[in-house]
Amino acid sequence: MTAVSPIPREIPLHGGVANRGSVFRVGDTVRRPLRPHSAATHALLLYLEHVGFQGAPRFLGIDDRSREVLSFVEGVAATDPHPHWSLSDEALVSVAALLRRFHDAVAGFDPTPYTWDRTVPARFAGELVCHNDPNLDNVVFRHGQAVGLIDFDLAAPGSRLWDVAAAVRLWAPLRDERDIDDIRRGRSLSRLRRFIEAYGTDLGGLDVLVDAVWVNHCWLYDVVRDGVSGGNPGFTDYWAGGAERREERTRRWYRQNGAAIQAALA
Repeated sequence: MTAVSPIPREIPLHGGVANRGSVFRVGDTVRRPLRPHSAATHALLLYLEHVGFQGAPRFLGIDDRSREVLSFVEGVAATDPHPHWSLSDEALVSVAALLRRFHDAVAGFDPTPYTWDRTVPARFAGELVCHNDPNLDNVVFRHGQAVGLIDFDLAAPGSRLWDVAAAVRLWAPLRDERDIDDIRRGRSLSRLRRFIEAYGTDLGGLDVLVDAVWVNHCWLYDVVRDGVSGGNPGFTDYWAGGAERREERTRRWYRQNGAAIQAALA
């Protein structure tokens, strides 16, 4: 008698906000909802596969439930509560190196044939396609080293400086100390410098990085507000859970510490 292979069960994957409860692992694949601009993301992932970039999922097609099928990136995502090791300087440096490899890989991709989900502010756009959400939840680690970026839903044409601003804002992190309750507290500015050095000081535009961080903060919170107004339950719960107060504290912190951030980059 021929053995019948068991049907792989669907295992919920936790950590994201926008797609909360709708992302599943099935065997060695991930199934995610299609979006109006999924074609652009799929083209990007196919390009990254073509150039040999190993730090992103592979686009494998559409399943019989009209979900996109991606390869599962083996490792551990730094989801909340964030593992202690994911907040170390060693992990931070590896994230910077991963982001640099992604930017180098994607530099030759032409985004113009596609429509993207959101527009990056014009002064920070036009160089290359950015991930745009290099949050802790969206980085996969193996043996304490960042090896993969996941969740490219917000990917869009931007610039290296814009994506780095997004990353340091989240990983340093750059925010009010009252909203840092882990080993990074009191070390935001030194970690900012460490990240920039690891990415490469040929980044350019460091004189406008402070402004890029501020604008990126506002841009990402506009994404959240749009999700709330659109009835997205993940964004709604996130906002109601204290995000509105944290966002305002962060705005005040930026206004008060712009010079200190600039000095850390000198």
